[in-house]
Amino acid sequence: MWKNRNVWIILSGELIAGIGLWTGIIGNLEFMQEKIPSDFVKALILSLGLLAGILAGPLAGKIIDQYAKKRILILAGAGRLVSVIFMLVAIATDSVWWMIAFVISIQLAATFYFPALQAAIPLVVRDNDLLTMNGMHMNVATIARVSGTALAGVTLVYWSLSSLYWISILAYGVLLIVTFMLRIDEGEGKEAIVKSGGSTGGFMEVFPVLKAYPAVGMTLVMTLIPLLFLGSFNLIVINISEIQDSSSIKGLIYTCEGIAFMVGSFVVKKIALKWRTTIILFFFASMVAVAEFLLVFAQSQLFTVASFIVLGFSLGCFFPTAMVIFQKQMPKEFHGRFFSFRNMLERVVFQVVLLATGAFLDIVGLQVMVIVFGTISISLTTLFFWQMKQRKIQLEEPAIEDAVIPVKVI
Repeated sequence: MWKNRNVWIILSGELIAGIGLWTGIIGNLEFMQEKIPSDFVKALILSLGLLAGILAGPLAGKIIDQYAKKRILILAGAGRLVSVIFMLVAIATDSVWWMIAFVISIQLAATFYFPALQAAIPLVVRDNDLLTMNGMHMNVATIARVSGTALAGVTLVYWSLSSLYWISILAYGVLLIVTFMLRIDEGEGKEAIVKSGGSTGGFMEVFPVLKAYPAVGMTLVMTLIPLLFLGSFNLIVINISEIQDSSSIKGLIYTCEGIAFMVGSFVVKKIALKWRTTIILFFFASMVAVAEFLLVFAQSQLFTVASFIVLGFSLGCFFPTAMVIFQKQMPKEFHGRFFSFRNMLERVVFQVVLLATGAFLDIVGLQVMVIVFGTISISLTTLFFWQMKQRKIQLEEPAIEDAVIPVKVI
């Protein structure tokens, strides 16, 4: 796998893009903290971008399945470059509206970019390397997050807010150049079949496949549990910073969570040798609930850091495992639509969680909110485990080549 130039291009591209992404996110949080006092209004602004991604999701899935993944990655990368200009205008004019334009445009670019990337990974590595590749890809993304947030913190101390977005432009520009070097063999025959089908079903064609492969459907539902924490992540970090009256806690949280995530994604391959996939998914979904309950003591730096370490390690084990199930058991000709559907579903949940988090933080505060979120997470984990046993779903099902797909592609 490590002799494959595409692997190095994807990983180095993720590192570069991630640094640009996270310097921009820290810039957004800083801008909103200065201009918008209400947590709920902050959540509303962030949710506008998610809504744009939801509306564009069906179109993105069809396009990703019909056209070359590399071409879509290049166009989405160019779109991100343009979107950053909106934020530079927002800072120059002190305008929240231009920031909203940035949030919407960069989410639209992500709606095409990330499903295309997820669909491209199985095309550049062998099936038995998918867990390693997914873990490394997520590790690189986490390194980029830690580096990006650290760089953003230093930049804000010595330079202006707009300099963060110049770093983003530089990073996205380098990523665009790197993307041109990708060589993805998508198989002319398969691509031609999908194109000639003239399919207009979009996401509707994904549902029969999910029914045929219940392990994929169950895993998809399971991935929604961590979104209660992830969807509220940035608002929680801002709130903890205010509770502890400390700006430095933001960087500490991102760093500790990121390092724990990397450790988890390295360790999960060894865990997978001893634990079944079912145990890995349900155990670490439960640990996300534990991390939420720990934030009841958010006034303590020790408990705060412990919470995000537990969260990071759990997600580092959970998501690479879930991604392997998606990539191996979902038919490849449906990858674009499936990953777009998954991203759209996540955006819907993110939007609901964002708005709920903003309202909870304004009305009842962080401690009550995390008790509610933790209770929901552990209840959903228990419910899904019971349903899996009732329906006798096995997450360790054979790969798709050994099964019959009751769906017409042409």
